[in-house]
Amino acid sequence: MTDNRQTLNSVSKESLDLRADLIKRLVQDVPEVASDGKIDLDKLKDILGDQVDDNPERYNFTWNGKIDSMKLAQKPTTATLKPNKEKSRNSDKTKNLYIEGDNLEVLKILQKSYSNKVKLIYIDPPYNTGKDFVYKDNFHDSMENYLEQTGQLDGDNNKLKTNPESSGRYHTDWLNMMYPRLKLARNLLTDDGVIFISIDDTEQANLKKMADEIFGENNFLAQVIWERAYAPINLKKNFSVSHDYILIYGRDMSLIETNGIPRTSAADDRYQNPDNDPRGVWKADNLSVGPAIEANIYPVTTPSGRVVEPPAGRSWSLSQNAFRDRLADNRIWFGKNGDAVPSMKRFKSELRKTGVTPMTIWKYEDVGHSQAATQEL
Repeated sequence: MTDNRQTLNSVSKESLDLRADLIKRLVQDVPEVASDGKIDLDKLKDILGDQVDDNPERYNFTWNGKIDSMKLAQKPTTATLKPNKEKSRNSDKTKNLYIEGDNLEVLKILQKSYSNKVKLIYIDPPYNTGKDFVYKDNFHDSMENYLEQTGQLDGDNNKLKTNPESSGRYHTDWLNMMYPRLKLARNLLTDDGVIFISIDDTEQANLKKMADEIFGENNFLAQVIWERAYAPINLKKNFSVSHDYILIYGRDMSLIETNGIPRTSAADDRYQNPDNDPRGVWKADNLSVGPAIEANIYPVTTPSGRVVEPPAGRSWSLSQNAFRDRLADNRIWFGKNGDAVPSMKRFKSELRKTGVTPMTIWKYEDVGHSQAATQEL
């Protein structure tokens, strides 16, 4: 995150009051719902009309403590950031900022200075494997709380409790820990900002539902499968898990377009120009799609005179008129000998992106695996 020392050093004694800020914006946009300084829910429901769903059987994702976790996200903090120049390196020149502390406290502190200013957030939260997180959202002393959570200190000399699978609140504790943090993280994103969240099968389903609620289902970009292991563990009874997930959401899907990943020489080599087309190198793209569209099933005669149709259950991706237009523009390829099933010529010069659109399965050969990461660390 870019450092802004003047802003950080002038942070007030209390973080942004998100509840008061929300009420202020609501009253500004819909002044008629204000009544004696409070919100009249009945008036708000009347204004929203049939957009309000108060059916008790409606689809809803909830758990014990959800309301409290929502309130916790809105509760201001009086903590501030304190520069540590003794442990800093080139603090006067660097544009980076490293913050040590409880992440919920820090997220609250950053609300005023960095709200709607962060382009990218990556988080690697506890996967809730039973022993990988301990938390108490108690901020009477934030650094002491942080040290306690990370296993460095127990101020009361008590044994820290983990979250074993036998706990009746196994998933609930994790959800209550994650909700306010994700809620505050969303506030920091720019309108075209994105967040990447790592997770495994233990809480993936719950995280997806929670993130859909916080960021909006329509702002879900992808669920990436990362192949983090390259060899099976034969001691496993049934399956050796070789992947984790990365859930990706945007603040506003309509403003986001992925630039893509750098093109490799192998990707560029797929583009050739066997017919010396003046538009440059191209690659052949399959012209059939499924399921079939009845109107786009028609015979095509190749230059060699052979008549071909789409495979069973599929149709051409172009209407007959569109096909004729592409054919007249020399964008249809029938193979070197003119007798192959037609394909579309995709010119490299006409690509919208300079990079390759990323797929949702990330192989370890391309992005590395956890063992290599451990070795690097």
